[in-house]
Amino acid sequence: MGWQEQKKSLELDKVLSLGKEPYLNNETIAILETQVDDMTAQAIAYTMEELLRHGALDVYTQAIGMKKSRSGILLTVICPCDRQAICEQVLFRETTTLGIRYRLQERKILFREIYEVETEYGKARVKIAWRDGFCTVQPEYEDCASLARSHNMPLICAQEAVKSAGEISLQSRNLTENT
Repeated sequence: MGWQEQKKSLELDKVLSLGKEPYLNNETIAILETQVDDMTAQAIAYTMEELLRHGALDVYTQAIGMKKSRSGILLTVICPCDRQAICEQVLFRETTTLGIRYRLQERKILFREIYEVETEYGKARVKIAWRDGFCTVQPEYEDCASLARSHNMPLICAQEAVKSAGEISLQSRNLTENT
């Protein structure tokens, strides 16, 4: 279990002990943004990987028009507040930016758990999130991609097999908890 999962597990215990719904209210996150117009696609991809490796929750890019009619990229990083400084360091080290804008935002996130399931193609993880008395099952992309490659099959077939196994696993867990 990584540091993010451990933190969320402890936060869920706190939320449930207070008798609240199983989602985490008002988590504060940092949003970092910078614009670049002189970086290669490979350098941007590497920067995104480094940001995720250093604790960013999400990183994405958008094509933008900059001053003097230049095409550019808006690089946006969503990270926990305690990872803001390290993400800023990565942006300054890996990009050509001269400055970073940031803001803090509140967000609500659903409680989620990750389970490993067995499929006819091998093991894979699913993320299960609960809300309003029902849940959703989402296969983990990397695991599905690995299964698809190793069995020379379309990604969507692997995703469907993993999601189905996750739903079956969830049903069997619910049955054993209710008996």
